[in-house]
Amino acid sequence: MDPVGQPPGSGSVLSVLDMHTGGEPLRIITGGFPPVPAGDILSKRRYVRERLDGLRRRLMFEPRGHRDMYGALLVGSERPDAHLGVLFMHNQGYSTMCGHAVLALGRFALDYGLIKEPSSPETQVNIHCPCGLVRAFVQYDKGKSGRVRFHSVPAFVFATDVTVDVQGFGKIAVDIAYGGAFYAFVSADRFGLDVCTSKTQDLVNAAVSVTNTVKTHVKFHHPDSEDLAFLYGTILTDGKDAFSEEPTANICVFADAQVDRSPCGSGVTARIALQYHKGLIPLNQMRTFQSGPTSSLFTAKAVESRALSTWEKSALLENPLMKTLMQLSA
Repeated sequence: MDPVGQPPGSGSVLSVLDMHTGGEPLRIITGGFPPVPAGDILSKRRYVRERLDGLRRRLMFEPRGHRDMYGALLVGSERPDAHLGVLFMHNQGYSTMCGHAVLALGRFALDYGLIKEPSSPETQVNIHCPCGLVRAFVQYDKGKSGRVRFHSVPAFVFATDVTVDVQGFGKIAVDIAYGGAFYAFVSADRFGLDVCTSKTQDLVNAAVSVTNTVKTHVKFHHPDSEDLAFLYGTILTDGKDAFSEEPTANICVFADAQVDRSPCGSGVTARIALQYHKGLIPLNQMRTFQSGPTSSLFTAKAVESRALSTWEKSALLENPLMKTLMQLSA
């Protein structure tokens, strides 16, 4: 992959491996990327964003990619318990968490020898994301990897029933939750749409309008780092939040109007936190989530909750919109 303006073969070459999870692409950068200076994972994210962003654009956009491409750059981690560190990239910049990428990276780590002694029936792969350490568990049998699950970072509900005046749609109540990244949630029928049958562009337009309005009117805060305190996107749902054995569908629109073709791993984590907070699902109750655009499926459950720490209580008081903060893994 030669830099623009250089004769063929005269520039540096970037090596990539393309995977997908539930239809959502992941371009893993395996070689040729300039070294990222030592530091914590968030400082590495800042460095790549400020100094090497041209490479993101070349890898994500046409002619090598497309506006819905998603990427993962493997980096070292300052954590001794991490097998690898990763920075996520997309059409607008750099995310803090990506569930579909974690699932793909779990298999990648085994298939390409990053884990020297994999074990059966599952091998644990600790992936240090900008939001924290995520533990992936990869089925492994007779030298072959299989299904992947992960325990995410603590998820929490940031605010419920926040009323915002969305241009073209009027006053709309949204919920906001965090699953490694912040999302706004609202039922698609509030816009006269269906996440499975409406035109994707109509769903994108509605979601982007919500995202832009919430970004303007809501101040975000995260108890760990202000680098995590931003709205990543809006997830339109089918409104079926109460538990059912049937899948509940959603569409995630994030970054610069980018559409997730999977149910969205970090979004599903945030949605489970929201359902648990509202008393719609108990701990350890598995729920199935469906992608509106592709019908691919993820399953998730809340497995742990705990009381607020002193620091989190302080953070809660600093922001009146932060009505509830709870911890779980999904």
